Amino acid sequence: MTIVFTGGGTGGHFYPIIAIAEAIRDTVRERRLLEPKLYFLAPAPFDQKALFNNGIVYIKIQAGKVRRYSSFFNFTSPFATLLGTLSALVTLFRLYPDVVISKGGYGSVPTVLAAHLLRIPIIIHESDAKPGRANLLAAKFATKIAIAFDSAASYFPKNVQSKIARTGIPVRKALARVEREGARQYLGLEEGIPTALIIGGSLGSQRINETLIAALPDLVSFANIIHQTGEQNFKEVEGIAKVALRESPHASRYHPFNYLMETSLQRAAGVASVVVSRAGSGTIAEIALWKRPAILIPIPESVSHDQRTNAYSYARTGAAVVIEEENLTPHLLASEIKRIATNPTLAESMGARAAGFTDPDAARVLAEAALAIGLSHE
Repeated sequence: MTIVFTGGGTGGHFYPIIAIAEAIRDTVRERRLLEPKLYFLAPAPFDQKALFNNGIVYIKIQAGKVRRYSSFFNFTSPFATLLGTLSALVTLFRLYPDVVISKGGYGSVPTVLAAHLLRIPIIIHESDAKPGRANLLAAKFATKIAIAFDSAASYFPKNVQSKIARTGIPVRKALARVEREGARQYLGLEEGIPTALIIGGSLGSQRINETLIAALPDLVSFANIIHQTGEQNFKEVEGIAKVALRESPHASRYHPFNYLMETSLQRAAGVASVVVSRAGSGTIAEIALWKRPAILIPIPESVSHDQRTNAYSYARTGAAVVIEEENLTPHLLASEIKRIATNPTLAESMGARAAGFTDPDAARVLAEAALAIGLSHE
């Protein structure tokens, strides 16, 4: 059996693919099936280590990205997508997979078009409350459509509604659980005070970083701060933070990290009283599974069409509050963190309302759907 994954652009498109691949491997072992061959077709591998660890072979397929602002590349993008589709046609004809699983994003378009032309079954998964253009295009070709937010269904055409099922968002096994045991010692946190976990996405967020640093003297007066700065921002943020906290007796309560690897993130989530984050659908799913209260700061609508919708859809569960970036100030951020983190009853109530937002078995559901299609071809 051969299964091809595609999707591209961001971790929100990539890491659910890894979660599905993990579930496929687990399921075939449990059922004593032959190991399938797994491939990832996209413009970039995103995380080569994750692909290698899951036995996924990467094949480069170029794609054109349509930008939401005036750019010369908007004129060249259609040609890049056309060339990518031709390349994907040759690649898929050679591999002839039993099924293609698409997570959307501009990087998925050539492979989905090629799969349709070759009559290869396609499963698409939409993580956002408002579907992206790639998945809306792919919907007419899809055998099955999985969604994470109920509201997403209304955006798809009426003639594909029977194909839609709400599965939740696939989350990697390691991040679907938290580790409390020894977490404070591992991270060097002070006992007896709340902890705020700030994650601005895998690349970090300059606006969140700047606001947090300005709020640091206030924040460390009552809480430990675990801060994922982003790889490129780490040295600058660490240096400015030292200056901001030079007169604070609680400077040791601030813990910056360039990137929180799985073990560190599991433990940080295990002790977090509140999580401050962007509103990518994958991150929201992880926070929901951790059952932690959240403060969501979505990327502005002019930059990302999905995060604001995601944030408010999730906030309606009562598990999160939303701060628009245009309203984000050091005082507001500090006061919201303090309001939630220092009120265990409120934090526990918000965390409990996260339960049921995403299905912890989402990856397995999609894995079983892919395997069912694959087995039907044998």
